[in-house]
Amino acid sequence: MSVIGIDFGNESCYVAVAKAGGIETIANDYSLRATPSFVAFAGRNRVLGVAAKNQQVTNMNNTIGGFKRFLGRKFNDPHVQEEIRSLPYQVEAMPDGGIGIRVGYQDEEHVFTPEQITAMLFTKLKEDASKELKTQINDCVVTVPSFFTNAERQALLDAANISGLNVLRLMNETTATALSYGFYKQDLPAPEEKPRNVVFVDCGHASLQVSACAFQKGALKMLACCSDSVGGRDFDMMLAMHINKEFQTKYKIDATTKKRAFLRLLTEAEKLKKNMSANSTKLPLNIECFMNEIDVQSSMQRSEMEELCSHLFARIESTMRKLLSDSKLSVEEIHSVEIVGGGSRIPAIKQLIEQIFGKPASTTLNQDEAVSRGAALQCAIMSPAVRVREFSCTDVQAYPVLISWDDSEGPHELKVFEQYHSAPFARMLTVHRKEPMTITLKYEPNSVPFPDPFIGSYQVKGIKPDVNGEAQEVKVKVRINGNGIIMLASATIYERKESEEPVSPAANGEQKTGDAGQQPGASPQEGDDSGKVGEPMDVQEGSDDEQPKKDSKPNESSGEGWTQRVTRWFTSDKKKKVTTKHVELTIDSKTHGFLPSDLHKFYEEEIKMIANDRQEKERIDAKNALEEQVYEVRDKIQEDGSLHAYIEPQEASEICRELEETENWLYEDGESCEKGVYKERLDKLRARIDPVRIRCDEYNGHEQAFTELGYSIQQTLKAVEQYRAKDPKYDHLTETEMINITEAAQKAQKWYEEARSKLVGARKTQDPPVKLADIRHETQTLTTCTNSVLNRPKPKPPTPPADQQQNGPSSNNNAGATGGDQKDSNAPKQTTEDSMDVE
Repeated sequence: MSVIGIDFGNESCYVAVAKAGGIETIANDYSLRATPSFVAFAGRNRVLGVAAKNQQVTNMNNTIGGFKRFLGRKFNDPHVQEEIRSLPYQVEAMPDGGIGIRVGYQDEEHVFTPEQITAMLFTKLKEDASKELKTQINDCVVTVPSFFTNAERQALLDAANISGLNVLRLMNETTATALSYGFYKQDLPAPEEKPRNVVFVDCGHASLQVSACAFQKGALKMLACCSDSVGGRDFDMMLAMHINKEFQTKYKIDATTKKRAFLRLLTEAEKLKKNMSANSTKLPLNIECFMNEIDVQSSMQRSEMEELCSHLFARIESTMRKLLSDSKLSVEEIHSVEIVGGGSRIPAIKQLIEQIFGKPASTTLNQDEAVSRGAALQCAIMSPAVRVREFSCTDVQAYPVLISWDDSEGPHELKVFEQYHSAPFARMLTVHRKEPMTITLKYEPNSVPFPDPFIGSYQVKGIKPDVNGEAQEVKVKVRINGNGIIMLASATIYERKESEEPVSPAANGEQKTGDAGQQPGASPQEGDDSGKVGEPMDVQEGSDDEQPKKDSKPNESSGEGWTQRVTRWFTSDKKKKVTTKHVELTIDSKTHGFLPSDLHKFYEEEIKMIANDRQEKERIDAKNALEEQVYEVRDKIQEDGSLHAYIEPQEASEICRELEETENWLYEDGESCEKGVYKERLDKLRARIDPVRIRCDEYNGHEQAFTELGYSIQQTLKAVEQYRAKDPKYDHLTETEMINITEAAQKAQKWYEEARSKLVGARKTQDPPVKLADIRHETQTLTTCTNSVLNRPKPKPPTPPADQQQNGPSSNNNAGATGGDQKDSNAPKQTTEDSMDVE
């Protein structure tokens, strides 16, 4: 199982994986690290990534890009309406006010939500990662812009669920960049020392994010983050509009009247912008057959571009200065300024950085891959499947959050989270109620780039008065979770009952602290917490998983405080025992995002589309195989083709006619047939041409096969000659065995000569009278027969008995002393040879 980090960008995506050797960015099926954020539909086919981007000009109505800015938004949103003006595809309103993207798919009109389109892209990224890593991909961390709201973050989570990805965390792009920077730093200050403050400037395709981060050993804390919707595409648009005005004057053509022409102009303007970032000289722009078959040309210098885009640079400068103000850092307190994102390569932005922060722009990080690498690191830290040292990341909440509710006194509103409040975080609020209540969470007006600041509405049920008819204590927890999503996490009612029992004064003193243990995190002080006078709700805060803190406020509803109750308990003959029971309340929420039923439906649709993609690929492969076979056979049966000599002219003409019919059918009626139809035609065509191929292979293989058979015959007869010449290596063979292999060789020789004579007058357009299999069979038969005899090992000489081996030398010596014969004199030599054989 592998864990990955996904940098989901407006223009392109990057996927990184944490491995034993570090972080590696994954290449897609085009061997590119960047996968364009494009989804296209071509007839029955769904095209994703690079292939979709490549057909943008030719299939622009069904090629979807720039959909990241639609996530979680409504159709009537002014930002959406601004985006739609420059899009070549059709965007329409859904019945619920959401955004629908209309495309032609499988010969029908389909309307997909931006979440579904995003899920399709995630499916592609997941597939590429699985192929590259050769393992299943489930867990991931996905990055989001720091300015994304609840609605946008939830929409991204919904898209990941539709694609089958398990998102461990949605991570702000600014935080991912900071983690990528600080994780490998070995010289960070110790926790007790003053932190190192670093500013990150991320200018991407569609947004600018400037953040300040404080680093200490093993930890980072985001201080502030400012953003603007200015990005590289805005510079492209300014250049394209300026050049288009020049074309109107010079060539009397207006590219804005034709979407395809303006799309080409935008592409060329982007190339020109990138070239100007590296060159200060005047650079040309040329487009052939731009409009009305007119070739156009223009030129621009970097200084002209900077003057043309001065208002964009002013917005960038304003965002940087706002960060200095919000982070409360002086220029001297900033250690360095790191830049990431493609747009930050523009020299004027680097000059602004040096002018505002007093430090040159540092390029320590990979400007394109830093975000995905940080996400992969975070995923590795969170996943139990990977061992990695801990690195704490404390993020911030970008916008202030308000909570509101109504009671008998009227509406109430409270700021529950300030801007740049640390996250994740939980805050406990206490209210006294007699009946159910509705709590609303929203962003502070005019603080978010959304017309509607609504976060969620939560109806808390099950609240009722106590036995005395008084209001009961209700605690609600408002949480910013690890994904940056704000929610009402829980609501709990604390029911208290008093009972009297005889007890000594000493027992009273012991019991008063023991009663607080009725529920975790509560105390007598907390139990009587009803708020200050004039405040209907109290606030207790802590980390995301912290228990509520103690509070020692007086009980307004009972009219007596903690001190009075303790005095009364000690002076009474009976103790009033207070038991506390906490009950989790039911919450009906209305927030952003799809219902579970809708998510399940979209997930099923995505599964069907994945299956259709696989089926369509197999269909296209079958069609291509048939088309390839048509062209291949046609080339081979022509006069200079390899099969021409092995086919009758009449048969060749018939096959040519069949090939022509198949070709015409492929481009007419057979354009959209099923896989089985193509396979059937391919099998039929192969049945006609395979006999010719086999005949060609037979004739072409004869010479080599006969050569091998002749060689085997020669080797066998040579071995027989060596045996007749008393060659020692064959002295263990018998005469009968040699007669047998001689006869086998002579038989093979006779068959060889007859087969060669049969082929002398054979026509190549007819099946050969001698098959390759027959020749190889003869060769194999002779080889097997010969090898079984010639390769039989010599038998070893018999081994003498053990006692003879042991006593041999002494016996021989004795024989020599008594004047033994010649045979005895040779005994020691024989004994030595026998001993070697034993060894």
